[in-house]
Amino acid sequence: MDELTKSTQIAIAGMKAQSQRLRVVSENLANSDSTAQTPEGTPYRRKVVTFKTELDRATGINTVKVDKVRPDTAEFQRRYDPKHPAADRDGYVLAPNVNPLIELMDMKEAQRSYEANMNVITTSRTMLSRTVDMLR
Repeated sequence: MDELTKSTQIAIAGMKAQSQRLRVVSENLANSDSTAQTPEGTPYRRKVVTFKTELDRATGINTVKVDKVRPDTAEFQRRYDPKHPAADRDGYVLAPNVNPLIELMDMKEAQRSYEANMNVITTSRTMLSRTVDMLR
């Protein structure tokens, strides 16, 4: 397997990992305003994606993969809303531990990584095409 094909496979693996990260960020943003339904209940808990390097034994290249999608253990937010059905005896409601600004930054980082990997694929294909043209 030539080096340009290997670099394309590495970039594709990176795009897949960032695509999954974008899905998790989207889920976090979609649930950022959900609250517990009962005073003892817990609201949506933010999810975090972790990555790992994995050796593809068939090709001998290291690629990135999603290792885990795990819950964020940060504290839930507390909002004062004594009329809410899930309010505790002090009038506070548990809200998700999702910060939309952090999620948007994560989204932008995933987008940039995805685009960088797309540029690697485009450049590799262009180089392969030019090499074939030169050999004709």
